[in-house]
Amino acid sequence: MPDFRTALNDQALHLFDGAYGTLLQKRGLPAGMSPELFGLERPDVLRGLHEEYLAAGARILTTNTFGGTAPKLGKGVDVRAFNRATVEIARQAADDRAFVAGSVGPTGLFVEPLGPISFRDMVALFIEQIRGLVEGGADLIKAETHFDLAEAKAVVVAAREVCDLPVLVSMTYEGKTSLTGTPPDTFVDTMQNLGVDVVGVNCGTGPEEMAALVELMRRRLETRYHVQPNAGLPRLENGRTVFPLGPEEFATKTARFAELGAKFLGGCCGTSPEHIAALAAALQGKTWTRLAPPENPCLVLTTRGGSVAVDHALPLVLIGERINPTGKKKLAEELQSGVFGEALSMAAEQLATGAGILDVNVGAPMVKEAEVLPALVKALSERFDAPLAIDTTDIQAMAASLWACAGSPLVNSISGEPGRLEELGPLCKKLGTPFILLPLAGKKLPVTASERLAAIESLLRKADDLGIPRRLIMVDALALTVSSKPEAAKSCFSVIRHCRDVWRLPTVLGLSNISFGLPARELVNSTFLAMCMAEGLTACIANPGSTRLREALAAAEVLLGRDPQAGRFIAGFSAWKPGEAGPSAGLRMSGPDAAAATPREAVIRGDKERLVPLLEAALERGDNPFDLVDKELIPGIMEVGEKYERREYFLPQLMLSAETVQLGFERLRPLLEQSGRDEARPRIVMATVEGDIHDIGKNIVCLLLRNHGFDVLDLGKDVPAAAIVDAARCHDARLIGLSALMTTTMVRMEEVVKLVRESGLQAKIIIGGAVVSQRYAEAIGADGYAKDAVAAVRLAKQLVSA
Repeated sequence: MPDFRTALNDQALHLFDGAYGTLLQKRGLPAGMSPELFGLERPDVLRGLHEEYLAAGARILTTNTFGGTAPKLGKGVDVRAFNRATVEIARQAADDRAFVAGSVGPTGLFVEPLGPISFRDMVALFIEQIRGLVEGGADLIKAETHFDLAEAKAVVVAAREVCDLPVLVSMTYEGKTSLTGTPPDTFVDTMQNLGVDVVGVNCGTGPEEMAALVELMRRRLETRYHVQPNAGLPRLENGRTVFPLGPEEFATKTARFAELGAKFLGGCCGTSPEHIAALAAALQGKTWTRLAPPENPCLVLTTRGGSVAVDHALPLVLIGERINPTGKKKLAEELQSGVFGEALSMAAEQLATGAGILDVNVGAPMVKEAEVLPALVKALSERFDAPLAIDTTDIQAMAASLWACAGSPLVNSISGEPGRLEELGPLCKKLGTPFILLPLAGKKLPVTASERLAAIESLLRKADDLGIPRRLIMVDALALTVSSKPEAAKSCFSVIRHCRDVWRLPTVLGLSNISFGLPARELVNSTFLAMCMAEGLTACIANPGSTRLREALAAAEVLLGRDPQAGRFIAGFSAWKPGEAGPSAGLRMSGPDAAAATPREAVIRGDKERLVPLLEAALERGDNPFDLVDKELIPGIMEVGEKYERREYFLPQLMLSAETVQLGFERLRPLLEQSGRDEARPRIVMATVEGDIHDIGKNIVCLLLRNHGFDVLDLGKDVPAAAIVDAARCHDARLIGLSALMTTTMVRMEEVVKLVRESGLQAKIIIGGAVVSQRYAEAIGADGYAKDAVAAVRLAKQLVSA
């Protein structure tokens, strides 16, 4: 076969294969055995399936390595050798008639702060797998069915460490976000920053539901994309899991994506060689209709939960400058002690007053930046859904901080200092991190516009030579002090115009530098900002708490035609009076308005730093510990659950609040036990059923149940029905919770239900998981179905009180 890049660049549509799990089961996969290990044990069976898909018209075969990382394969398996051998099976079947895509699925672990593993360690897990995929002869790396942005990013970074093969990354969604709250367009933004070759969506839904996700992806899509829907949403018929879309209906609905610009198509759960053959027939004679790329690609920063685009056609983005210990004694002292309360409060205040990005600087005496900066970055990322501008001259501190970010933060900054671009530039490219280009080289300040433009042009050439895409670059226009350099402002205007009109690069500057040494500095700063915006400035680093600054910014957006019908201005200033402190001028509001004032607010906001001190203060006032539980902690976590159900909160916020309330319970539990009023907690046995090794959803349910007063016995994953029933009997459990992610294992739930009834146990049974439903619960005789962790807690409370 030719290099897969020929397929990326031709005008043809290319067809992937379909599902493997159900077909392997029909060909002898024993219950409870890993499909991956079975495929290696029976290469004849696996090779036969590859050949069936090849005969059906697939021209890209996917390796049976979806669970090919160490956490999935388990102890004693040589990960590299397993992946190499499994790719070789697909390679033999493909011969020179098809490409082979090395499949990389989720590990089942969350990257910190959501889980126990660091981003670097996650990358290391994938490196081990991808080395084997490459050695086996894969033509491309295909990361599929990912639900967390950090893990998807880790696959890309690992692939780039190992090889130069094309990389495809595909996410799966619940509604319009992934499990950890990433919208489709934010996924696209992050992957394009990383330079992936193909982005896509697979699993989770059928082709009709997937159409809405594709429309969201297309907003800023510049690269090629692929779709692999399920054969509809599964349902139970006569004790069997059935996907409703037959080959012809699936093909008709999936082929429509070719008209929307998809270049690669295929099938996921419930599809078969017959589905792929029908899709191949539906695509016969069609060619790829390439999407028109955005006229002006934006520089985009991302977090797990969203994107902030920086562009001349968009409203200016305000970068909050307050998290900087210079002149801030309390902040400096806390950073020296590794405490972040003041920094988190400053973040909340800046976001409430309109900051879209938070600049983070910890440079102070006796602060070990390489340790403190990445720790603060993690703390801010855990609490706030806003991109960070990481501000340090310490290259080790910068690198450690970049490795701690799930999405695409901003590096502030890379100057022309010898070696700095050469050292940080490749790291930014590898991690998909935009950066501010500072036109400084040596000790002499470039005062004139021509000097700055010459420095910028030289740095851009170096960046091009290093293969750094322009989409990652923002230019600092370098505001110097106008009191000592009268032409400083005019030089900024010239640099901003040139970056906009010639290089099409966004610009930023530190606003307050311009007025140093002058009276009425806010007046100078706000006027300078408005003038820079007229020249094309796209972002500024400033204090968002400045009323005059917000007023000037809001008015300028109206005058520049970037506030349609002056809607944001009217909303922010309809009651404005001269000289009065105005609101945030309709700027994007995010994050809490201020630090939590009560334990309940601390739980809702996931403010782990303030919860225990607030509880201590309440206890000193004489508050009853039971009242604190019943009137503060429980109502707080209940409101978090409601926000989660309304899709105002997502998994990161849910888990953070759960961990926060757990700290509160740990503090109050000794007092509750001393009083003799610590009531016995209802016990529930939790397990992922036999044959299923997916346990992320079950673990989240366990965490929330414990926070709501349940005594949880977690049996883990791949648990036989007899073991579940024995545990429920021995521990006198009132409830049993069962989880399954795969259609091939959900039938094990019925075995547990039957065994519980035959054993005479009175325990109620709750089921959950991506493939099950209320209808399925009723069909197998379970006592209820929960679609997510919040619903599981509510149902568990109903059942124990019935």
